Formats: sequence, C-alpha cells, structure tokens
Amino acid sequence: MVQIRIATEEDKDFIAAFQVKMALETENLSLDEETVNEGVMHVLRNPEKGKYFVATDTETNQVVASLLITYEWSDWRNKLVLWIQSVYVLPEYRGKGVFKMLYNHIKSWAKTDNSIAGIRLYVDKTNRNAIEVYRKLGMNGDHYLLFEWMNE
Repeated sequence: MVQIRIATEEDKDFIAAFQVKMALETENLSLDEETVNEGVMHVLRNPEKGKYFVATDTETNQVVASLLITYEWSDWRNKLVLWIQSVYVLPEYRGKGVFKMLYNHIKSWAKTDNSIAGIRLYVDKTNRNAIEVYRKLGMNGDHYLLFEWMNE
C-alpha cells in the first residue's frame, strides 16, 4: 500500500537522489548533486516556489516516488495552474499505480480549491511510456508545443 503526503525537509535526500536518477534515465544527463540538493531545499524552504509530494510504502515507510508542483498564473482564468514536474517513481514500483495515486491526489486538490484552474505537465516527446500513462489518466497533449531557451 502506498500513501501520498506533502514532503518535508526530512525527504530532501530521497527527492534529490530521485532527480539525479530521473535526469540520467530520461535525458542521459548527469546533474551536479550539490546543485540539485540546494534546489530541492530551496523549494522546501520557500513554499511560494512549489510543493513536493511523496509516495511512501506504508509497510516499509520508504519514499518510493516524488513529484514537484509549481505554479503558473493564468490571466485568462484568473486562477493558478498547477504544473507537475520532476516526477520519479522507483523502478520496482512502476506499473503499480503509484503515479496515478500522486496524480489523483493533485487532481483532488485542484477540484476542491477554487483558486486552481487545472493541471499541466510537460514530457519529453520520446518518453512513450510516460505519454501513455498521462493519456490513460485523461490528460491530453493536443493544445500546445513547449518551446524553451535555457541559459546554461
């Protein structure tokens, strides 16, 4: 059984390690661990930047997944849009509905909070497994293309 909760500073090492693994797995990108640790702590200490959620195995109390919610202001809707980012599920917990539980937790929050317009996420277009999961949850990627410029 898995339980969803808001992350605390005690979860920082799991979350940071998950981010390093996710970047390597999905983009073959090696992240600087110190930078990631500082980035995770920055969010945990500055809730206006975002909010981490974790899934824990209730039998072992192990953190098995995490995601980050950040906020976008929609002037069209005069409400917040929640962005799901930094999703990672331990390989042995994939295919068991853990992300679905995380997503449904966020969706429930969005449905009960009148200040939230909806949920968005972005996905690497080569990540077919994730795209299929998102489609099965009723999300669609038909409206927008994501463009970016990163100052690296």
